[in-house]
Amino acid sequence: MNRREVTFGLGALAASGLFPWTRAHAAGPDLVAAAEAEGKVTWYTTMIVDQSVRPLAAAFMKRYPKIAVEFTRAGSGDTALKIINEGQAGRMMGDVFDGTATFSSVMPAGFVEPYKPDSAAAYPDKFKAADGSWHALNFYYLTAAYNTDLVSADEAPKTFNDLLDPKWKNQLVWSVVPEPVAAPGFLGNMLMAKGEEQGMAYLDKLAAQKVTNMNSSQRTVLDRVIVGDFPMGLMVFNHHVAISKAKGAPIEWLHMEPLVSSASLLGLIKGAPHPNAGKLFIDWLLSDEGQRVLASTNYLPSRPGVDAAIPTLLPTGPKPFETTFMSPTIVADNLKTWIGLLDKKFM
Repeated sequence: MNRREVTFGLGALAASGLFPWTRAHAAGPDLVAAAEAEGKVTWYTTMIVDQSVRPLAAAFMKRYPKIAVEFTRAGSGDTALKIINEGQAGRMMGDVFDGTATFSSVMPAGFVEPYKPDSAAAYPDKFKAADGSWHALNFYYLTAAYNTDLVSADEAPKTFNDLLDPKWKNQLVWSVVPEPVAAPGFLGNMLMAKGEEQGMAYLDKLAAQKVTNMNSSQRTVLDRVIVGDFPMGLMVFNHHVAISKAKGAPIEWLHMEPLVSSASLLGLIKGAPHPNAGKLFIDWLLSDEGQRVLASTNYLPSRPGVDAAIPTLLPTGPKPFETTFMSPTIVADNLKTWIGLLDKKFM
């Protein structure tokens, strides 16, 4: 993998008064001492660097200034491949990883080290593995979004069946990366929501609409919609839409139910060179303090009691919406099938 590894020193920034409103995190002194002796943690992340990774790294280093954060950012598939390649070569360099589909590849390959941080006690069982192999770091909600300069609110489709209107032929775009938060997840959502028979019939009709395939991130798909290359994108993150809209972009997301719900799973890498620093970092990311920093970056926190910066992005917010949760079990059991359907019907 040719990915640029970035060391994020942030001496001045970490020493500043970042996030004074967060509740102080208190980890066990033995773990802190062991982590400080290691001196750094390497994070393989799928999160957007400037939006969230840098603020999280800065806040962690403000709390633990003797531990440097290094990170590499890539998609879930590339992150999983990087971990597996390093593990098979006997040269593991990462300590902590996250991603929506990363776990389903890294776990079967044997490169996940179970760990139950103290901060995870506040999480419901459905947000964490019983053996500590993964914890939900943050949530994503994916739906359709449209360019408000090209499509009026009245014209915008309200349901999945509305996407089959002839006027949307050759007008839709999505990401076809092999992840549950891209086109494969859309197919899975339809099969689960409509049932196998009706779901397959729907997918055949949608394929006739000639959806444009992009082998790129959901953020790139959204950007193409914002600049007007397409009037509508499918399977985009609703929080990305809200961020762009707040900056003046002509974009809006749709409550096209059920939305796809997915969690970015956080885990400790087996054979990590800095296992104690990795454990401390995981403990902090899942803590009240870490989750409030995450929420301040407009990512959607997983910890109960920590509110999102924009409450309407949550299914429990002022405008509730139904979701289909792509749990690790569902993804592990079905993702390959969904990818096969995508290749057969849409590629």
